[in-house]
Amino acid sequence: MNKIISPLEEQKYLTGQLLIASPQITDSRFFHSVILVCGHDLNGAMGIILNRLIDDLTLKDLVEQIGLQSSKTMNVPISVHFGGPIEMGRGFVIHSTDYLQDGSVKILDEMALSSTVEILSLLIEGEGPKQKILALGYVAWSAGQLEAEIQKSSWLQTDADLDLVFSSDLSNMWKKALKKIGVDPALLSSQTGHA
Repeated sequence: MNKIISPLEEQKYLTGQLLIASPQITDSRFFHSVILVCGHDLNGAMGIILNRLIDDLTLKDLVEQIGLQSSKTMNVPISVHFGGPIEMGRGFVIHSTDYLQDGSVKILDEMALSSTVEILSLLIEGEGPKQKILALGYVAWSAGQLEAEIQKSSWLQTDADLDLVFSSDLSNMWKKALKKIGVDPALLSSQTGHA
């Protein structure tokens, strides 16, 4: 018996993909950004910008601001990323799946997203996932909006991999992401898609 495939099942969603900003994106919040799509379905999409930091803000500063207590002194400074312009007071941790909790959402087999005080407490204690990115805010698209932006060549896309997502070389992440898909950044112009 043949299975009938609904239009929803045929639709290709981009959860777990990286979006690479094309040069035509001049908005400073997204210029040369690399975004991990954390969720995408018929209702829209949500992602976290990977290659922007919030000035010199660290987890220690953030913990002091929100009043979390720790019995340990934090030895490793964890930087805080600018995840996007929406809900800048909300924190997210993209992390390896060696750590999962009830509130964790798997993005890929080896990558998840958590947004709880518990994971922040673990990070303060120097525990939790081996690989992690702490971000404030996120990026979102309404139903069909991301697909329309991709059709207009605003975003290029590729599979996410741990090395690129958790890279500490943020200043070169955009170029590395482009090279991953075989695009020479020097050959791109801000007129992509125009004759």
